Amino acid sequence: MGEDKEFFVKLFQAAVDAADPERTIAAHLPPKPRGRTIVIGAGKGSAQMASAFEKVWDGPLEGVVVTRYGFGAPCKHIEIIEASHPVPDAAGLVASKRLLETVSGLSADDLVVALISGGGSALLPSPPEGMTLDDEIAVNKMLLASGAPISAMNAVRKHLSTIKGGRLAAAAHPARVYSLIVSDIPGDNPAFVASGPTVTDETTREDALRIVERYNLDLPKAALAHLNSAKADAPKPSDSVFTGHEHHVIASAAVSLEAAAKVARDMDIQAAILSDAIEGEAREVAHVHAAMAKQVLMKDQPFKKPVVILSGGETTVTVRGKGKGGRNSEFLLSLAIDIDGVDGISAFAADTDGIDGSEDNAGAFADSTTVARLLAKGNDASAHLNSNDAWTAFAAIDDLFVPGPTGTNVNDLRAILIR
Repeated sequence: MGEDKEFFVKLFQAAVDAADPERTIAAHLPPKPRGRTIVIGAGKGSAQMASAFEKVWDGPLEGVVVTRYGFGAPCKHIEIIEASHPVPDAAGLVASKRLLETVSGLSADDLVVALISGGGSALLPSPPEGMTLDDEIAVNKMLLASGAPISAMNAVRKHLSTIKGGRLAAAAHPARVYSLIVSDIPGDNPAFVASGPTVTDETTREDALRIVERYNLDLPKAALAHLNSAKADAPKPSDSVFTGHEHHVIASAAVSLEAAAKVARDMDIQAAILSDAIEGEAREVAHVHAAMAKQVLMKDQPFKKPVVILSGGETTVTVRGKGKGGRNSEFLLSLAIDIDGVDGISAFAADTDGIDGSEDNAGAFADSTTVARLLAKGNDASAHLNSNDAWTAFAAIDDLFVPGPTGTNVNDLRAILIR
C-alpha cells in the first residue's frame, strides 16, 4: 500500500499545516498593553505556540509554558518546562506552581497571553488541599481507562484542581487575560481544552459526581471527599475577575479536515467529511466506518468511488488488556478486521500532535491485507485487539506512522480511501 501511504501522509501534513501556530497566532494578536506582557501556556503544542508568539510579537515579553517531554521548542524570553503526558508527574506539579507564581501580583495595565492546547490537563497537576500528586495521578489513570469522553474527563479534572476550570486566569486578576486556544475537543468548547485553565464554564461539582457514578470510578478517598465539598466549586464565567478577558480558538479539527479534503480533491479524488466531532469507543466507531466503506465499494453509496472518507474528533478506549497502543491504532486494528480480504479499501488514523497514546507513533496504516500479513508473522489481530495491543500489531508489519511531534494538536484525523 505504498502509494496509499504517500496519499495519507499528504493529507496529514495538510491538516497539520492548517493548524500551524505561527500562521494562526499572527492572525489573532491582542492589542499591546500599557504594562508588561506575560506569556503562559500548557499543552502538547504550546511550546511551538510560544516560539511562534515570540516571532510575531513586537515588544518585550516574558513567561512560562509547560509541554510534554520531547515537545519543546527554542524560545528566547519564554521559559519552557517539560513534564509527563498522559499521566502527570512531579515536573508538572512544579510547572503548575511556576505558572501560578508568574501571574501573581500583576496590575490592571498588564496583559497575560495564555497559549493553550490539548494535553494541558495532564501537564498541569495541582491537587487541592487534602489531595496529593499520587491522588491526582490515580484519578487521571482511572479517567483514561474509563472510556469516558474528553468533556466528561475534564469536568472531573477541573473540580479536583487549583489551576484548572478558570482558576489560572482568576489568579492573574486584575490583569487582562487573552487566551489563544488550539482545540482538540469535539465541538471546540474552549473551556474543555486542557480543562480550561483560563476559560471557565457552567459545569459543577455535582456534574463531576454524576460522571464518577456513571463510569464507576473508584476515586481515592481524598478526591471523593473534595468533590463532596464546596471547596471543589469552580469559578463561574460571570465572576467579575474575568471581566475584559478574551479567548479565541485559533485552530481546530474542522479547519484541518477541510485542508486535507482540498488536497484529495486536487488529486481528483472526491473527499467526504463525515464529522469533525466524532466520539465513542474506538473499535465501535471503526465498525461504522468499515461498513460505510464497504457500502461505497460495492454500491457507490452514499458516495461514489474513488473517494476518501474523512473524520475528526476524539474516540475513547476502555482499557481491558495490558497491551500497548492508543485510540487511533485501536480504531485501525478493529477496522482492519472488518475489511479483511475486501480489496480496494485502505485506511489511516493519527493524532495531529504526533503521538497516539503513550508510544512513539501518531497512528498507523491499514488495508485489506493487514490481518493476513499479521497472521503470516504469527500474530492474531483479534487477540491483539482484545488486549488493547494495537501498537504491537502494527509494529510487527511496519505499518506504524511515526512523524514525531508536530507542534500543534487539533485532535485525530481518520481517512479511509476507497479506490
